[in-house]
Amino acid sequence: MKKFNFDNPPSRIGTASLKWDEKPDALPMWVADMDFEVAPCIKAALERRVSHGIFGYNVVPREWNEAFVHHWKTRHDFDLTPDNLLFCTGAVPAISSLVRKLTTAGENVAIMTPVFNIFFNSILNNGRNVFEVPLGYMNGEYFIDFDALENTLKNPQTTLLILCN
Repeated sequence: MKKFNFDNPPSRIGTASLKWDEKPDALPMWVADMDFEVAPCIKAALERRVSHGIFGYNVVPREWNEAFVHHWKTRHDFDLTPDNLLFCTGAVPAISSLVRKLTTAGENVAIMTPVFNIFFNSILNNGRNVFEVPLGYMNGEYFIDFDALENTLKNPQTTLLILCN
């Protein structure tokens, strides 16, 4: 098994990295990006795909659903149904799509802050209202203020709560 050196990540500066090709004094904590090489099995799968040489429109194979179900079962003992899974290209389009599909314009969407800033954009850009429920913070730990959450969810115009871990 290959050992990984997580203390010395490769430099991403000058590689068109959204995270690292930023102003020199910027602290790049605003984007979820890996700073380590991918696992060898992922790199090998990509190399096999690239060697094929054709990059047309593809469908998501059934194996994707099955792998996802297997991961959740083996890692978290959580059962999913493969036919209930829907592939999406990323978290941002998924959040925006869910806001559009599960709510109507003018309704309220609750989020517990602090949260990824794109949640605000995904709600506001789709004509919905943001209802912030700030997390409590004590002794270096965040916690849910269940009274504030309950008060927000009592509003009949608040029809969606987006959770972020």
